[in-house]
Amino acid sequence: MAHRLTVIGTGYLGTTHAAAMAELGFEVLGLDIDEDRIARLAAGDLPFYEPGLPELLRRNLAAGRLRFTTSYAELAEFGDVHFLCVGTPQRQGENAADVSFVDSAIRSLVPLLRREALIVGKSTVPVGTAARVAGLIGELTSENVELAWNPEFLREGFAVQDTLHPDRIVAGVPSAAAEKILREVYAAQIGEGVPFLTTDYPTAELVKVSANAFLATKISFINAMAEVCEATGADVTKLSQALSYDDRIGGKFLGPGLGFGGGCLPKDIRAFMARAGELGVDQALSFLREVDAINIRRRHRMVDLARDLLGGSFDGRGVAVLGAAFKPDSDDVRDSPALDVAAAIQQQGGVVTVYDPQANANAARAQPSLSFAASTAEAARGADVTLLLTEWREFRDLDPEALGTLVAVRNIVDGRNALDPERWRAAGWTYKALGRP
Repeated sequence: MAHRLTVIGTGYLGTTHAAAMAELGFEVLGLDIDEDRIARLAAGDLPFYEPGLPELLRRNLAAGRLRFTTSYAELAEFGDVHFLCVGTPQRQGENAADVSFVDSAIRSLVPLLRREALIVGKSTVPVGTAARVAGLIGELTSENVELAWNPEFLREGFAVQDTLHPDRIVAGVPSAAAEKILREVYAAQIGEGVPFLTTDYPTAELVKVSANAFLATKISFINAMAEVCEATGADVTKLSQALSYDDRIGGKFLGPGLGFGGGCLPKDIRAFMARAGELGVDQALSFLREVDAINIRRRHRMVDLARDLLGGSFDGRGVAVLGAAFKPDSDDVRDSPALDVAAAIQQQGGVVTVYDPQANANAARAQPSLSFAASTAEAARGADVTLLLTEWREFRDLDPEALGTLVAVRNIVDGRNALDPERWRAAGWTYKALGRP
């Protein structure tokens, strides 16, 4: 008999995992303590933007393979394998991760279990968490309940593809029985040739944060080179292109620009540094402090470039900001470089109008003092400087001549190196970008 799956936490990770596993043919029950969110999901209304996921959600609701609840008792009765997908945000005022949602979910579920079960952690947690949680499970029940750790590797904008067709599956398992269950759950992917790597708990916990630390380092490296390019008159986009042909380096995550944001990379590298300090190996990750600092400096430099185009002051000047999400194909504004830049310019006296194809509502909640437009044209009308801060396709495909008829002054700062400078300069724009002459 096929395993019945539950998913605890219906945020970005949990909702995607629940819908994708239902798509693979499993019966899935998703849980959240947020009643409004559960009502929306049960109605087929996705609370966030992710390409392809609304169709997956509605198709599996209609097929009866996917349901949602707020009841841990129902969850315990229904499921054989329980995926833990709750958030682990950065603690207020600290770098460390807050794992209280993990503990709360375990304390709510485990005492209700009345038969053998496997709990599978997918949340990104500090190394050592799984062993501690396994001990907590043992204290809460006499049933044979095991814990595995199975980190997620989703990219926002590609989450459905990454769940259905991952590039690897990592399983930190305590026993052959737990490994067997996870191999059965992921049989479709394994059958496609996806590598299935079994590890101990700490290795599984380290895989996700190590990957994010490496990617953040690669992004900050090319942005550090952008700082050197600005000082020397070199072109960081050509430098990046030349480096990308070296197969030891490659071109992925080597795009110079405004830097990284979102709900994973920034908080994960900070939590990784904090945990290293607790373990007494903080020197091993001291380089991540500079990775983080380089990333933040790019935001400040973006503000400086825009201010320089306006003669040194934003006071009373119109500023069009194109983009609020931390990346295209997402409505996520957590630690968004674009939103940070917009808020900083407003604080310096700029009259800022923001437009994002999907993230306006989230951005308005995060920065309610900013003004938001319903289109690029509305944001740009009368602007003295325009900033491209999230590389949505509709921004990359803008017609410089048409946009030029709307603005007061043809000044543009390309924060993502997404535009063709020659084309924009030929249309009469003063074009500036990070790391380019």
